[in-house]
Amino acid sequence: MLCFDVITIFPDYFRGAFEHGIIRRAQAAALVDVRVRDLRQWTLDKHRMVDDRPFGGGDGMVLKPEPIFAAVEDLTGATERASYPEGTRVVLLSPQGRVFTQAVASELAGAEHLLLICGRYEGVDERVAEALVTDEISIGDYVLSGGEPAAVVVLDAVVRLLPGALGSETSAVNESFSEGLLDYPHYTRPPEFRGMRVPDVLLTGHHEEIRRWRALQALKKTERNRPDLLEKK
Repeated sequence: MLCFDVITIFPDYFRGAFEHGIIRRAQAAALVDVRVRDLRQWTLDKHRMVDDRPFGGGDGMVLKPEPIFAAVEDLTGATERASYPEGTRVVLLSPQGRVFTQAVASELAGAEHLLLICGRYEGVDERVAEALVTDEISIGDYVLSGGEPAAVVVLDAVVRLLPGALGSETSAVNESFSEGLLDYPHYTRPPEFRGMRVPDVLLTGHHEEIRRWRALQALKKTERNRPDLLEKK
């Protein structure tokens, strides 16, 4: 079982987010255990402060290191990164991280315990990245109000790669980005809708011709929508 601990200052954000679709089914099948943790439970002052003004001046507030260190130490049972139990990954969701891709999702799916730290405000005290996290990840080249939406994205992408999470064992293999390209076009009934017909090859039942057609269409769609992927491939 893969265990997730999502550390956040807005636990209610996730109410319902993990109670639908694949994530719900994966939890029911005991493939994953998802626990949302309120960072404030690791504060010691009466106001339960999790942030403070940045040293050196500047706008916004910065998440303090003390409660985050206490949370990670409590949830991992280790006081330093080098002592984390085998299979433990501590992920800081941040615009400064490496970009989240299907390859990164596959990498994280091999873990046993994933802690997702949701950043907020102007950022997180850099000592968290320096001493605690094993991975700093961004879901794209844009800025969100916090790491909560990113946590949902990462968790969903990772869970669907776990054996047994999808109805078909080949579904995750055939999706976009699994082979470095976008997915091929999909069609279903009716065979004709408002003058638009399903390509004839898909109705022939000839599996090798269909495979070749899909491979070609995947290349064409990638060239049209994401030519950068072809350059990398």
